[in-house]
Amino acid sequence: MTRQRHALHLFTLLILLSLGGCASWFSSDEPEPQVHLVKVEVVRAKLLEQKFLLHFRIDNPNNDDLTVRGLEYRIHLGDMLLTEGEHEHWFNVGPKRSAYFKVPIRTNLWPKVRDLVKMLKSPKQPIPYRLEGELETGLFIAHYVHLARNGVIIPADLIPE
Repeated sequence: MTRQRHALHLFTLLILLSLGGCASWFSSDEPEPQVHLVKVEVVRAKLLEQKFLLHFRIDNPNNDDLTVRGLEYRIHLGDMLLTEGEHEHWFNVGPKRSAYFKVPIRTNLWPKVRDLVKMLKSPKQPIPYRLEGELETGLFIAHYVHLARNGVIIPADLIPE
């Protein structure tokens, strides 16, 4: 009986030690892909609804294809949350390449019009923006790349002459 018990303990120990190697399957020393907000395009701006196209660039610094599943985003203009949402669109980025994609967004700025008017008093003055979110990558097992970007928007550049 002690021999069986000893064998069972040894077997359990071997199983537990081998599980530690499984954790290394999902970790990688490769650099994370980079996500950049390239352009904000105004599609339509009416009183109760505004439509924009956000142009993103994804840089894949790795030697393997990068499968992108989607993007979850939050965009702040100054201290105000402008919009948040999710864009599910699958595509591949080749190794050591970049790819561009567009995310359509809709928002209603009417409840925030007072704050916006204060920001837009001088259209040549830059307004800070902050983009936060997660890029979902991976073909079978999801990997989330956290992104946080800061920048400025100059309202005069968005107003057509």
